[in-house]
Amino acid sequence: MEAFYRTHCYLVEHTNAPVRRQLMDEIDWNDRLIGIKGTRGVGKTTFLLQYAKEKFGTDRSCLYINMNNFYFVGHSIVEFAGEFQKQGGRVLLIDQVFKHPEWSNQLRQCYDLYPNLKIVFTGSSVMRLKDENPELHDIVKPYSLRGFSFREYLNLQTGNKFPSYTLDEILSRHQEIAKEVLSVINPIDYFKNYLHHGFYPFFLQEKNFSENLLKTMNMMIEVDILLIKQIELKYLWKIKKLLYLLAVDAPMAPNVSQLATDINTSRATVMNYIKYLEDARLINMVYPKGEAFPKKPSRILMHNTNLMTCIYPLSLDEQDVIETFFMNALHIGHKLYKGDKFSTFLVDGVKRFKVCIDSTKIKNNADITYAVLQSEIGHENQLPLWLFGFIY
Repeated sequence: MEAFYRTHCYLVEHTNAPVRRQLMDEIDWNDRLIGIKGTRGVGKTTFLLQYAKEKFGTDRSCLYINMNNFYFVGHSIVEFAGEFQKQGGRVLLIDQVFKHPEWSNQLRQCYDLYPNLKIVFTGSSVMRLKDENPELHDIVKPYSLRGFSFREYLNLQTGNKFPSYTLDEILSRHQEIAKEVLSVINPIDYFKNYLHHGFYPFFLQEKNFSENLLKTMNMMIEVDILLIKQIELKYLWKIKKLLYLLAVDAPMAPNVSQLATDINTSRATVMNYIKYLEDARLINMVYPKGEAFPKKPSRILMHNTNLMTCIYPLSLDEQDVIETFFMNALHIGHKLYKGDKFSTFLVDGVKRFKVCIDSTKIKNNADITYAVLQSEIGHENQLPLWLFGFIY
């Protein structure tokens, strides 16, 4: 146990999160079992350690552990949690919980056996905490940690503390909000860099960002998809090839029959793989209102613009990039459907949005909100695209 305490103290003392994530204030920390999901690379480990640093410092009542530790090959989470509680432990932070083969049953036992112990764990975005783990359905409180929003990136790069706004606030007060930001800095000066490398916090590391992201993407497939979904290693190349083909063709509707031929598998398997890629936050599927998986999506976009510049940088269409940004900025708190011939997206089934590069070719329709790339400040129903990056 002392070795774990020493590691915990070292990690907490050396943790310096550059941006305080909004999720920190959204979580109800009074719950006894909290699950934090997120795609690889968005900062889940840093988030746990920042929580420990803020609330406990190096107090031994809180302890961070990682399931990568070989200790847990021969010992259960239940056994460790019991010993931790005996020594005065109150909050156990478990990173990469899915690395333990019996993790969900172990967490349930901990919940039942140790009513005075709180457990906060991290897991992959591929995990369906309630749907696939009925033993946790009534006790776990799940949350999602995302990559940096444009607002978070902007705060990091400029030292400002711009707040987030709801979509309704942006729609009703966009000129006022934009003027407040523009009085301090011009966000367009930072927007292109965000689209290229601002979503994943590891851009701050002194390493080649594209190479780091490529490694992360491979880990998403090799670990988050193959391990969690228990897919045999021999099918790895098929999933990777499928992702590449989808990225090259995005944002077109997928030709499932052709994809099945290209990777030598069935149509049903292609659709399952596409769903796994979406769960891993590598792609987003767009459906017409009223339709959903397992039907074929009408469009497939990459999950975020950083992935686009990494996986297929030679043929980036600016329109595709800004549509990808818009969906990524809105899709967690809102439901985006395929728009009609006059709009790009139908948001929450009622709001029509057209994402466009500039306003010169807009045939203004009062029923549509226009998100314009080349706009610093909007007017009426035409809003600057960058402002949608302030939703979280």
